[in-house]
Amino acid sequence: MGVEEVFERYSEVVPGAVALVGRRVVAVGTTAFGGVEPMRRDTLFRIASMTKPITAAAAVLLAEEGALDLDEPVDRLLPELAGRGITARHLLTLRLGFGLAFEPSPEWDRAVALGLALGPPKPASPHGPDEWLRRFASVPPMRPPGERWMYDAGFAVLGVLVARAGGRPLGAVLRERVFEPLGMVDTGFSVPPEELHRLPPCYADDGSVFDDPADSQWSREPAFPDAAGGLVSTVDDYARFARALVGGGLLSAASLRAMTTDHLTPELRAASPHVPIFLGEAGWGFGLAVERDRFGWSGGLGTSFSCYPATGDVEIVLTQRTPPPTDLFDAFHGR
Repeated sequence: MGVEEVFERYSEVVPGAVALVGRRVVAVGTTAFGGVEPMRRDTLFRIASMTKPITAAAAVLLAEEGALDLDEPVDRLLPELAGRGITARHLLTLRLGFGLAFEPSPEWDRAVALGLALGPPKPASPHGPDEWLRRFASVPPMRPPGERWMYDAGFAVLGVLVARAGGRPLGAVLRERVFEPLGMVDTGFSVPPEELHRLPPCYADDGSVFDDPADSQWSREPAFPDAAGGLVSTVDDYARFARALVGGGLLSAASLRAMTTDHLTPELRAASPHVPIFLGEAGWGFGLAVERDRFGWSGGLGTSFSCYPATGDVEIVLTQRTPPPTDLFDAFHGR
């Protein structure tokens, strides 16, 4: 099934989409249900959890520079968490010992009450990184670090670690280490006022507007730049990043292997009841799902990408719906 046919089949689910297959970019449909403004190649999308691989790449780059040791306890840079035995590798592989709760959890309830905004990228936390971490440190861990794979609080903490290791706010570190070297000119934690016309509405599955560009959460700089899911990007920007993961040009070969290797041991998978919910049979690298012939990840606001290391091919599909249209993703990626 061709790209256009996939989106025609799901036109009642999303009003439009922008996709990349190989070197071909396709923009179909409109930016809004009932609207006339067409999707364009430079349309901006809230990429949600597709932020994670970018944050992971920045962390690995800092490790290459010697500013961060992936296996050193985070105590030096995150003294708020001193004594817990947490490493950057725990954060990258989501083995922090804290994450989304699918059963009653007083720890999770406390995190919610403290305004930490873990989980979906909206609403954003009102707290700056230092205050956010101070509050997070006051919440007891759910599990010891390393014991379970738990989505996705590790990357929120990782964002604070990356900012402190880089000596700059997280957005500046990502810009200097990832965006500028790759020419990613439209990726960031907010959309400038003069570019808001390129940001379409994001819809809930009942057709209501989840995030309106007129008063979008992404129309202003966030107090807490969410390294787990807060970025906005375009198909061309993300393609530059994805191609760097399969073709090099940003990370060393050893770092690329570390990012795209499955770090879920059979014992860890067996001890982690949330793995099947999020990963199915796939493994987990650094911010990426890893399968036999591909790696990639999806975002909860309607985005997905896959990389095929054997061929160097990249597939990206960007829509504007939460929960994400996983059936559309499966059809697009040929699963």
